[in-house]
Amino acid sequence: MSHEIHQQNKQRIASLRAALYDGDVVTLLHQLQTIFAPNCQIHLTFPFKDLTGPDALFEQVYSPLLYAVPDLERRDFILMAGPANGENWVGCAGFYIGVFERPWLGIPPTQHIIAMRYHEFFRMEAGQVVEMQALWDIPQLMMQANAWPMTPSLGVEWLVPGPAPQDGILAGPYDPAKAEASVKLVHDMLTAMGRHPQQGGAEIMELERYWHPKMMWYGPAGIGTARRISGFRRCHQIPFLKAMPDRAVFMDQGVLFGDGNYVGFTAWPGMHMTISGDGWLGIAPCNQKITMRSLDFWRCENGQIRENWVLVDLLHVYNQVGVDVFSRMREVTFARQSPA
Repeated sequence: MSHEIHQQNKQRIASLRAALYDGDVVTLLHQLQTIFAPNCQIHLTFPFKDLTGPDALFEQVYSPLLYAVPDLERRDFILMAGPANGENWVGCAGFYIGVFERPWLGIPPTQHIIAMRYHEFFRMEAGQVVEMQALWDIPQLMMQANAWPMTPSLGVEWLVPGPAPQDGILAGPYDPAKAEASVKLVHDMLTAMGRHPQQGGAEIMELERYWHPKMMWYGPAGIGTARRISGFRRCHQIPFLKAMPDRAVFMDQGVLFGDGNYVGFTAWPGMHMTISGDGWLGIAPCNQKITMRSLDFWRCENGQIRENWVLVDLLHVYNQVGVDVFSRMREVTFARQSPA
């Protein structure tokens, strides 16, 4: 297969990115209908349901968002593409920004600029999107609206930066050898990380081998950002594994693809586990089996992982254990809720 296909797929997505950068409703609908296959399967963050086709995506998702944020602007800081499992994928990460003027999903508007991180993956066939998987960090928007009703983050909540070298928009020729080396590094890291705690202590993960001493782990709102292995373990990994020691990644069903120093991973869902312990997100050890949607990007540097952008569908996790975050949010913001 010609490696030029990955550059072509990124170029194909460019017109959609441009339409969302401009926030033009008419152009956006046209681009969705042009780029997306009529029967495209669309998987979105909770509370959205699975959709089919570009019209449903526009009418049920983008149109309400544009009504709430009329000057919506899309800003990508990662654009990559590559092959996995005989398929071709494009991955994007960035922020939707704009002034939050009207309610959206029951979140009260702020009349100020907001930023909502997204990770979006597109499976391409013959120049069209045939599948979309997207996580939008809705809790981040709730926090900016002072409407987050759940536990505080252990990490830092801020505007997550793009790649340190500012090279996340990969436009050059596709380098298969470099991409394969990046994928191997991430795959080996995930394999080693999966050994703990079932096969040994924390040392069995060999974190110092795979992660740069100044690593940055950019988690979703509700978990936050951590720096260095010590910060990553304290703010995320230790609470996570304490609560769900049997967690496992759907590696055989997942999509791991590389482009230069960047690697993307997606699966829907990406993990399965049992909440058997305490300490994560304030969720009690309910022995509830859950699945988890997580869309990830890694940046490799000199044989180690230096940056990792992670979005987890935390709203979907809470929903699986019977917690209605949106109901709690409406109670927290009762005085600011608009009449139905």
